Amino acid sequence: MADPITNADVWLVVPVFNEGQVIRGVAAKARETFPNIVCVDDGSSDNSAEEIRAAGVHLVRHPVNLGQGAAIQTGVEYARKQPGARFFVTFDADGQHQVDDVSAMVARLRTEPVDIIVGTRFAEGRSESVPVLRRMALRTIVFLSPRTRRLGLSDAHNGLRVFNKKVADDLDLLMSGMSHASEFIALIDHHKWRVAEQPVTILYTEYSRAKGQSLINGVNIVADGLFHTRMRK
Repeated sequence: MADPITNADVWLVVPVFNEGQVIRGVAAKARETFPNIVCVDDGSSDNSAEEIRAAGVHLVRHPVNLGQGAAIQTGVEYARKQPGARFFVTFDADGQHQVDDVSAMVARLRTEPVDIIVGTRFAEGRSESVPVLRRMALRTIVFLSPRTRRLGLSDAHNGLRVFNKKVADDLDLLMSGMSHASEFIALIDHHKWRVAEQPVTILYTEYSRAKGQSLINGVNIVADGLFHTRMRK
């Protein structure tokens, strides 16, 4: 069994699309704590691939843009084949996610009887840092998803997730775009994975805010997810 201090049994999966401005710094900082990182360059038209290589992490490339869901699936499939891989993390490329939060979530997964831990922005007063429009969109998504409420989740579209190999081996995301978040929830319900939430801090910079989802886009995402995941009931 790998030494928990080295995190040699943890793999970060980072979907990347035109993040050349920030990805080297994000990956390099995460690598200080988690040595195993695979970035999936999802058909970027900028210098993302070169910056990923410069960060010294694993690189997998899609020849064309397939969407975040497909990039996560590719990254998990790559990571789960690596010797000693036990824990897996979906981690954003734009610098919003915090390595300290990942460490806390991995520590819980090592000791608690859960299969997957999902980050939440809506705990301990942390929602105040979430832009108002995005907060409305996220709350609307939860309101429209009975499955999410049944599982006791408050932030289903949080991209920071930590899960064990049982989840990784069974993960089969079919929705290539942003609607994969709704599908992730459907898979948790379908496979009866034991799920918990973890309060996390999302760092909203001018760079990341410019890429955010509007309220209408958020509603469209969950509607698409509810429609396409009926097959998993």
